[in-house]
Amino acid sequence: MTKLAPNALALVALLAFGGAASAQQATAPTGNPLDVIPDKMPFSTPYGAPISLARAQTAISAAMAEADKRGWALNVAVVDSGANLVAFGRMDGAQLASIAAAEHKARASASYRRPTKNFEDGVQKSDFKYLLSLDGLIASRGGIPLIEDGKLIGAIGCSGGTGSQDEAACTAGAATINK
Repeated sequence: MTKLAPNALALVALLAFGGAASAQQATAPTGNPLDVIPDKMPFSTPYGAPISLARAQTAISAAMAEADKRGWALNVAVVDSGANLVAFGRMDGAQLASIAAAEHKARASASYRRPTKNFEDGVQKSDFKYLLSLDGLIASRGGIPLIEDGKLIGAIGCSGGTGSQDEAACTAGAATINK
């Protein structure tokens, strides 16, 4: 129970930089954006059936095509709705350390049902250092949920370039699913 309480509080605090809560920051009783209590649950996209291998490979191919077009060597991972690895692609010359980072971004995006850029913004722009203590979180852009028919079926993670390069490639991959 003691483990759940800090995580629950942290998820509520994430509202301070995500979605509807940003408009409510000024109304926090203490002036602290972490004290905002939103009316609705943010990032509550329901989990759906896991993404198929064929669809995961299509997303990876699109992300890698975008990276290749720009001359970037990236690692790309797709996980299912339970954050389990479904498919992975490593472009020639992609740095080895980014293999795990691509998988981590995809898992965090699926588990927390939001782009990992939200966490990066929380740490960098809002100075919410406590985010770094959340289990399985990565505060680096390049992880994007894959949503079909209003349900999360997985997530894609890219790593090996700058954060903005990783995010651009992942956006291309996610576009094959997120219509």
